[in-house]
Amino acid sequence: MSLSRPRSLLVLTLLACAALASPALARESLGLYGGWGAFRDPLVPRCYAIAMAEPSAMSRDYQPYAAIGTWPRRGTRNQVHLRLSRQLSANAPVTLRIGGRRIVMTAGGGDAWPRNDADNAAIIAAMRSSASMTASARDAKGRPFANTWALPGAASAMDAALIGCAKLR
Repeated sequence: MSLSRPRSLLVLTLLACAALASPALARESLGLYGGWGAFRDPLVPRCYAIAMAEPSAMSRDYQPYAAIGTWPRRGTRNQVHLRLSRQLSANAPVTLRIGGRRIVMTAGGGDAWPRNDADNAAIIAAMRSSASMTASARDAKGRPFANTWALPGAASAMDAALIGCAKLR
């Protein structure tokens, strides 16, 4: 990552606050792990691990991030969500390359999610043992683009988010 570590952590924290909608005062930091942060929002309740995509000189419509969310009241744990850097072309597939696998994701606007629980579980497992993951697609103008996330710290941030929500109901 080309940003210095302290600056990248500051940017990560600001991104987490801006990216997820709810009062900023409600969120609690659960820790920073490499380029990943873990947060708890007890008012919703939810917990999540989040990281910005690697910096890029390519044009962007959005600030891309990856978030792994847990919502205890819904019974949802470790749900993968990617905010991509560009508005997607209608019906354009988003392909995630991680751990030697290619997983086609459900997408819309500038967001992508696993198609089913099996793909979600495969992504989470691969995130725990891979160095990076890259999502690629075509933007609304038909141009190919890709976003890459470094994964060191992702497993610890995901674990911190799960533990942070263990008692929230």
